[in-house]
Amino acid sequence: MKNQFFSGVVRFLRDEEGAAAVEYGLMAALIAVVIVAAVTSVGNRVCETFKTIATTLGGTAGVTCA
Repeated sequence: MKNQFFSGVVRFLRDEEGAAAVEYGLMAALIAVVIVAAVTSVGNRVCETFKTIATTLGGTAGVTCA
């Protein structure tokens, strides 16, 4: 019985089937972080551009970019 337990534990530790799912999850999380950073950066630039255009055209400069 002890031998069966240890052989089951060794089989569990050598099994790499679930590792692929964890790796895919980590890649998806990393891609999501990159997308959020890119959208935030582009969004701030677009807001600043529109603020500059509005100011140049004589609009109010009270627009704030979050």
